[in-house]
Amino acid sequence: MAGYELPEPADGKPLAEPAAVPEADCEARTSCDPAFRHGVVVGFDGSVSSERALSYAIGMARRSGSALIIVHVANRLPATVWAGCEPPVFVDVPDHRTEVLGLELACADHLSEVPWILVERGGDICHELEEVGREYEADAIVVGGTHGIIGKIFGSVAGRLARRAQRPVVVIP
Repeated sequence: MAGYELPEPADGKPLAEPAAVPEADCEARTSCDPAFRHGVVVGFDGSVSSERALSYAIGMARRSGSALIIVHVANRLPATVWAGCEPPVFVDVPDHRTEVLGLELACADHLSEVPWILVERGGDICHELEEVGREYEADAIVVGGTHGIIGKIFGSVAGRLARRAQRPVVVIP
């Protein structure tokens, strides 16, 4: 049986209170593929900036002999844009871009140098990249720099991630 099993006493009588599952065992139960542990996480959305970050992350993973975890964070838009309600509610927007990105990545020759996986998440980009980094115990997170007015108004993903991340963040201009 997969997962954590509670021990049964030798006499066959049920235990009065089930044994507590240690927190380390909980993490091990939901852990990722060990081949990708201590890899390099890279945020990828198909933009020129994220392509440069991906190229750098490939080289970083190859030099360190680790794997690559490519993360695409699907779109989430505030419902206030449509409904004008308060407080803001976030709505998941179907994002088929992950499938397209996966096909493009599967055909890319430069990815044949390292083992890689594509992980799709939904939500705040900074939070999701850090969460994937935590799950895979990543050695680093690589992101592309943000240019333009959106980054100036809302703050760049790279800047927000560098301030809050619990692991090294590499920002590729």
